[in-house]
Amino acid sequence: MPMTPTKYIWFNGEMVEWQNATVHIMTHAIHYGSSIFEGLRAYDTPNGTAIFRLAPHMDRFYDSARVYRMPIRFTHDQLSEACREVMRANGLKSAYLRPFAFRGFGEISPAPKETPVEVAISAIAWDSFLGEDGMEKGVDVCVSSWTRPAPNTLPTMAKAGGNYLSSQLIVMEAQRNGYVEGIALDSSGNLSEGSAENLFVVTRGVVYTPPITASLLPGITRDSVMTIARDLGYEVREQVIPREALYLADELFFTGTAAEISPIRSVDGLEVKAGGRGPITAEIQKVFFGLFNGATEDRYHWLDYVNK
Repeated sequence: MPMTPTKYIWFNGEMVEWQNATVHIMTHAIHYGSSIFEGLRAYDTPNGTAIFRLAPHMDRFYDSARVYRMPIRFTHDQLSEACREVMRANGLKSAYLRPFAFRGFGEISPAPKETPVEVAISAIAWDSFLGEDGMEKGVDVCVSSWTRPAPNTLPTMAKAGGNYLSSQLIVMEAQRNGYVEGIALDSSGNLSEGSAENLFVVTRGVVYTPPITASLLPGITRDSVMTIARDLGYEVREQVIPREALYLADELFFTGTAAEISPIRSVDGLEVKAGGRGPITAEIQKVFFGLFNGATEDRYHWLDYVNK
């Protein structure tokens, strides 16, 4: 999705004009992929602009930095307020927010000792990630020939920039072959996730999702959907899921900050039994999006208001 520039980016504690938020070509992250990031959505709700689950996203941001031994010189509260500040500075009522930390200019070595860690937060307008029609009709996907990293290769629980080289291969292959998105398997040949989304399988009224041991990112939206589904009375199981479950499922859907809750219509050319968005997916969507239009009470305290 093309980006429309906003006016400001929060960069190392200051609000910097969009075109001036730049780095040197010899920046460590450009050469070695040494970056971590988050993706959050802010919604225009009846009670004002609210960021969805700001605290757990920032928790994961610091966890990712910890895995890669990247010291963040700003506190959790400072970066949380910076997310609100960049929304206010740009006059945005809804947006996609991208907190980003990376090793900057300093050394040309995979083992940096004196390279500074830079931090930036941007906010941009963002529509439906997989297409507006996809929210109702579902999207066509394929199983990718690329697998997710095996255990003890790359830490997939960290939301690191380098991990998304795998994601690029998955989605580019899918789109070359006429699909919207790809689904990756783990190193054992079982289901993992999409290129940038977690995966859910609905069969006989039970909601399944692969476990975090399947080389996937523990998504915040994934966690939210599991909570909503259980509160709606559905059994939710995190377990190893074989590939053929995709072809036998009643419903399939993706979750993620960008994808939100996106139904899957077909896999490898075989239509899902529901023929698109199924009733359980629709019910979960209704509760989820109701948080932002006022139809669902925010009893989980998931909304963090920008002007509070």
